[in-house]
Amino acid sequence: MARYRGSSCRICRREGTKLFLKGERCHARGKCPVDKPVNPRNYPPGQHGLRRRFRISDYGVRLREKQKLRKTYGILEKQFRKYFRAAVRQKGVTGENLLRLLETRLDNTVYRLGYATARGSARQLVRHGFFTVNGRRVNIPSYQVKVGDVVAPTEKARQSEIIKFGLEYNSGKLLPEWLEFDAKKAEGRIVGWPTREQIPVPVDEHLVVEFYSRV
Repeated sequence: MARYRGSSCRICRREGTKLFLKGERCHARGKCPVDKPVNPRNYPPGQHGLRRRFRISDYGVRLREKQKLRKTYGILEKQFRKYFRAAVRQKGVTGENLLRLLETRLDNTVYRLGYATARGSARQLVRHGFFTVNGRRVNIPSYQVKVGDVVAPTEKARQSEIIKFGLEYNSGKLLPEWLEFDAKKAEGRIVGWPTREQIPVPVDEHLVVEFYSRV
């Protein structure tokens, strides 16, 4: 399966904003190159990054917004287009449907529940079979969770240092309203569909819809 193997920081620099792709490193003061206190590299990567200060076209604005959303969730273009087509077929606002489909992926749900500090780590944990949905082991990151599903680590995974660190690191953070977490059982439950206000992704989804409408 194809996947991006380059530097995560280059992605944030290219999009001109922090996408929080490296978990705790992104929150640590002075670690992220985009917002370093001294000599921040908030310009595109590459030899001529500093010279790329030209006016961006309307097409470029929509393209960058689409790329920002796609890279935030770590999805390649072919799969992202499938999500968009599925969002178009659903009732309601296409942009919000798209965000809801991305947000209810199993790897993102594991990330939101606090088992991992980044979506990349959550995806790896799911791929290694560390989680169950309604008691059944699922190792497909793109698995779509539904209202009422219970997501929990396997008995063996509960002893994993990565999951222990993730739960400890995220213990003080607020959980999205569409999720519930039982600390005693270390399991989460989907109690509703996420609304746009409950999805903290700094992306204008309308521009993404416009991009695919014009392609």
